[in-house]
Amino acid sequence: MAFSSSAALWFLPFVLPLCLYVAYTDLALMKIINKAVVTLGAIYVILGPFVLPSIEAYLWGFAQFAIALGVGFVLNAIGAMGAGDAKFIAFAAPFIAPGDLPRVVLLFTCILLAALLTHRGARASRLRDLAPDWVSWSQGKRFPLGLALGPTLALYLCLSALNGA
Repeated sequence: MAFSSSAALWFLPFVLPLCLYVAYTDLALMKIINKAVVTLGAIYVILGPFVLPSIEAYLWGFAQFAIALGVGFVLNAIGAMGAGDAKFIAFAAPFIAPGDLPRVVLLFTCILLAALLTHRGARASRLRDLAPDWVSWSQGKRFPLGLALGPTLALYLCLSALNGA
């Protein structure tokens, strides 16, 4: 992993609860709350200069944010993903080392598949009765992508903390 192990350890206590919150709110409401993504961005802005290995790494995170926001805007405009999903991806982008992008794509793919199968299985079973008011149960083909996005960032930071640079 190219991301700094010590930076991941510093970010994790603040980012992990947000990742879980994003997964929950997307399941329950089919929305990723703006306060969650803005808080994620604030964590990067405040802690980044102190915990990342260089000012260049910190500043590169803002470029990654802008690139991800632009791509997310286009994907949202063509209906490929929700606005909350696009915003979460943009605000999560600075936490990912550019060299780790192929690993993150693979990690996301695996988590997305597991989340989709789990969500669809739970929706079709009696497990649905545990949270009968969740909006995601009644959305047809729509899927709460935050259920995969939040855990992807959380697991990436955990793996970086264990195996990072």
